[in-house]
Amino acid sequence: MPPAIANIDRTSRETKYSRNGFEAIGEGRSRVIIAGVSPAIDGGRYPIKRVIGDEVTIECDSYSDGHDVQNCAIVYRHSDEHQWREAPMEFIVNDRYRGSFIVDRIGTFEYSVIGWIDRFATWEHQLHKRVEANQELRVELLIGAELVAEAAEHAPEAAAATLRGYEEQLRAGDHEPAFAPELAQLMAAHLPRRFASRYDPDLKITVDRPLARFSSWYELFPRSAGAEPGRHGTFRDVIARLPYVQELGFNILYLPPIHPIGRAFRKGKNNSTVAGPDDPGSPWAIGGPEGGHKSIHPELGTLEDFHALVAAARAHGLEIALDIAFQCAPDHPYVKAHPEWFRARPDGTIQYAENPPKKYQDIYPFDFETSDWQAMWIELKSIFDYWIDQGVTVFRVDNPHTKAFDFWEWCIGSIKAEHPEVIFLAEAFTRPKMMYSLAKKGFTQGYTYFTWRTAKWELIQYLTELTQTQVYEFFGPNFWPNTPDILTPQFYPGHRATFQARAALAATMTASWGMYGPLYELIEHIPVQGREEYNNSEKYEIRNWNLDDPKSLRRFIADLNKARNENPALQRNDTLRFHRIDNNFAESDQLIAYSKTSLDKRNIILVVVNLDPGRTQSGWLQIPLAEWGLDDQFQVHDLLTDVRYTWQDEFNYVELNPHMSPVHVFAVCRRVRDERGFEYFA
Repeated sequence: MPPAIANIDRTSRETKYSRNGFEAIGEGRSRVIIAGVSPAIDGGRYPIKRVIGDEVTIECDSYSDGHDVQNCAIVYRHSDEHQWREAPMEFIVNDRYRGSFIVDRIGTFEYSVIGWIDRFATWEHQLHKRVEANQELRVELLIGAELVAEAAEHAPEAAAATLRGYEEQLRAGDHEPAFAPELAQLMAAHLPRRFASRYDPDLKITVDRPLARFSSWYELFPRSAGAEPGRHGTFRDVIARLPYVQELGFNILYLPPIHPIGRAFRKGKNNSTVAGPDDPGSPWAIGGPEGGHKSIHPELGTLEDFHALVAAARAHGLEIALDIAFQCAPDHPYVKAHPEWFRARPDGTIQYAENPPKKYQDIYPFDFETSDWQAMWIELKSIFDYWIDQGVTVFRVDNPHTKAFDFWEWCIGSIKAEHPEVIFLAEAFTRPKMMYSLAKKGFTQGYTYFTWRTAKWELIQYLTELTQTQVYEFFGPNFWPNTPDILTPQFYPGHRATFQARAALAATMTASWGMYGPLYELIEHIPVQGREEYNNSEKYEIRNWNLDDPKSLRRFIADLNKARNENPALQRNDTLRFHRIDNNFAESDQLIAYSKTSLDKRNIILVVVNLDPGRTQSGWLQIPLAEWGLDDQFQVHDLLTDVRYTWQDEFNYVELNPHMSPVHVFAVCRRVRDERGFEYFA
């Protein structure tokens, strides 16, 4: 027995309800039970995520006592709407119902499920049985007439007049009108739903613009964009680089921190603790005499130059993404103005960043346990506000898992309430639950473990988790084969095929991907001894690049992004499916095959990748002919090489030579017949 609901008087043998008990139980005449609503993240604590135009499918369990007909529906609205909209739900099986609606605006939507005893449907169902049993109907028809009269009182004039006509026929003893589809529709629309139940709590959806799901990120260091070796690059140099990035097919250009760099404890080449007089330092050591997080490094240019870059990027179909790193160089203005925002050591010094045995003496982390935490939160949020005012609506956030999670929920929630178009990418290579928690707290996208998933079984296991479990409802994976901090061992031999295969996997397995260039397309592969990092890293020195190097993967990357941009199937994650492919090398499992489809199944992309950079791999690939609506003969068109293959039946032979190309990105083409009777594949 639930607590505080029923007190039993054993002498009178009557059940009595306390005042508090009635309040706890609510409306006791609401008989419909609603449970198991999905999707719902942590019982509704966090929103699910969609992009504008998505169809949101809701399921629930709904049932009631007795034999009355019950019904349920979805109610939903945008957060700034007062009226709730409604979408019907249909019975699936075993008291399970399903319905859907379209989210047509960015921002926050709310949704719930309501259930009620359908009095008219119950009466109609019972009347059918009475008619079949040849029973007396007079009283039953009067009951129905009263229900119709009640509906007429709540209907607009035209519908009310029609309902009154049905009422008269029922009162006259005619049972045939009771089964008219028109009457059923009018009653469903206008008969009051007495004692309706409602699922509690209301659930939420964060609706973003399409870029939140489908994005291609290109990272470059502005200071290395100069045309002449050794010269510090500027925003104007980055503007000159925009046609190149556009040619590669990316839609986001991401810049590491653009702020003044600290001088105290500045790092030298390859993270050495002693910097030379010409060493520029790490951009993540933010702040100096010129200013902090709301200032621009003087050698990059002025605020006006930055505005020009943002405008020029948009003209090239690109958005500028800025790196926000909440940490300070020792000579950042915050350190002097707000020493309480940093953790003091017993010897009077401030605690610098550490990841033992690594030491980052040039960086002071904020102390999120400071007694002045509220003022610090407000100031940190104002950094985002400032750059939003400068035209930036995409942010990559450095190491968010090392800051208070509640801060992110408050900060991102506050920003998106005013600027729902803003996108946040979490750079958090950490434990799974922490990565997923950041997504629940508000981050639009997150870095992933893709960088370290190299075996076929690892990729299948991880992608299944990301796309076919509840994780899909809230986590936006963004696959990066490399970053300025990470060069993983598979790249060390410098195999061109490895760079091609990893880029293809990243670009086609998920709808969002990114790469750190131009190192990636130029096949840079030399690590620092003993570390998964680039030797002579741009994090600590200015580099100069020959973008026209003949070994560049420039054309390959452009073709990958072209395929992504032209095929809706590659612009979502939930349709990813892996396919059986039998590798002809008995000791090998180096061929991986998977597909994505558009929701209407008209666009089907099939990808096959050879994971072995040194040997040709071949095998037999199984095609789901019936599921894809294919005849016994069909074509696959390789979007990277423009070669077409005619295949037939369920199993087809595939061979990939890594020295030619380790990947196929096939568009699957059905046989069609035009109005003149000619057949072709499309």
